Amino acid sequence: MAHPLQLGFQDAASPIMEELLHFHDHALMAVFLISALVLYIITTLITTKLSNTNTIDAQEIEMVWTIMPAIILIVIALPSLRILYLMDEISDPNITVKAIGHQWYWSYEYSDFADLNFDSYMIPTKDLTPGQFRLLEVDNRMVTPVGMAVRALVSAEDVLHSWAISTLGVKTDAIPGRLNQATFMISRPGVYYGQCSEICGANHSFMPIVIESLPIKEFLNWSHNSIDT
Repeated sequence: MAHPLQLGFQDAASPIMEELLHFHDHALMAVFLISALVLYIITTLITTKLSNTNTIDAQEIEMVWTIMPAIILIVIALPSLRILYLMDEISDPNITVKAIGHQWYWSYEYSDFADLNFDSYMIPTKDLTPGQFRLLEVDNRMVTPVGMAVRALVSAEDVLHSWAISTLGVKTDAIPGRLNQATFMISRPGVYYGQCSEICGANHSFMPIVIESLPIKEFLNWSHNSIDT
């Protein structure tokens, strides 16, 4: 999760987020190179005495500054399009979870299990135990198995919400009357935090998202115990 004074992204916990981080580094390199070139040209123009200010014809230069930006845009756009298609790909998910946004909490329904659904409320600050994070902990975590494709069906009951977990590279709008979907696969066991990312009212800041990723055996034990209770 994020920590104070952090400048970069959180560590990736899914293949999609790893791709997004690689693309960020790729695009940032192009931005730095362009910025350095522009800064060099500006510095040169400021510090150099212009001995000839007459306009001259320079077709070669015009060709260069027309073709080069087009090439740079293609170099940036192609990896971006690839990641967009990867994010939209739905390939036979192993488990489906429905996330429904309410003012101001989330509810989860596991479509592959009978009678496995629950609400997830933020734990008030006064009820936190040592080691828990303020404004991020919930009473019931969404639990998923490690290394398995999870399909999240996201909707809302009242107003617009957004189901977002930064470290997984997932952000899906929750719209009343509409069902959006996203897929992700968590690479390693752990607890991952997110928040509603669409302003949805007075308590928008108090509806966190917590996903706990467990090995498959522990996940099955959790699901059976949850159904029994």
